[in-house]
Amino acid sequence: MDLNFLFETLVNLLPGLPLTLELAAGAVVLGAMLGLPIALMRISGMRLLASVAWLYVQIIRSVPLLVMLFLIYYGLGQFEAIRMSFLWAFFREPHWCALLALTINTSAYASEIIRGGLQSVPRGELEAARACGMSRFLMFHRIVLPVAIRQALPAYGNEVIAMVKGTSLASLVTLMDVTGIAASIASETYRPVEVFVVAGSIYFGINFILTRIVTMAEYRLTPHLRSRPISPIQSVKETAI
Repeated sequence: MDLNFLFETLVNLLPGLPLTLELAAGAVVLGAMLGLPIALMRISGMRLLASVAWLYVQIIRSVPLLVMLFLIYYGLGQFEAIRMSFLWAFFREPHWCALLALTINTSAYASEIIRGGLQSVPRGELEAARACGMSRFLMFHRIVLPVAIRQALPAYGNEVIAMVKGTSLASLVTLMDVTGIAASIASETYRPVEVFVVAGSIYFGINFILTRIVTMAEYRLTPHLRSRPISPIQSVKETAI
């Protein structure tokens, strides 16, 4: 294996890293902002809102991300009403189309993760908060949301990693992210194995860092689950017993 070629490929792929991270971060943040109201609609108890949110989640989760990306980037341009409107300035740009497709895709999964976290809050804690006279907003801010975040964090970490990998599809709409640059280099050098091994290593590095960040966040948010160190005095007592 040519180490010099691998190093040169790595150097050439790094300029696509900011775009990959930008698409992933933007999709995760916007998807969470969209997924939260959808999750609240699902558990609102209002049949109409719950039905609309359920239908949205079912449709988006059933459509592959690649199909959605093509529908947004190639499909919407077929309508003259869109081409003649102010929306065309948005939909003619592959960057915004890719970000929109990624956001819509992750919002459906995020809503289900958030809904599971919200519904995992123990009912006894809610009843205790009501007994203390907490308002709905205060109860949601101090009890429901922290518990929901702790419960949803591991699953949402997986969704963040999935979004990082999903950004590789943006290369199919002419965006030169890590995968797009890798495909270009592979077509020029006819050495796809080495090129995509390097590209895969970059994605591995990104996702490894993300998993460590999620693990650290989960550790900080669950102090009650940490194993408490045993003091020397307690160890002597237990030994004596």
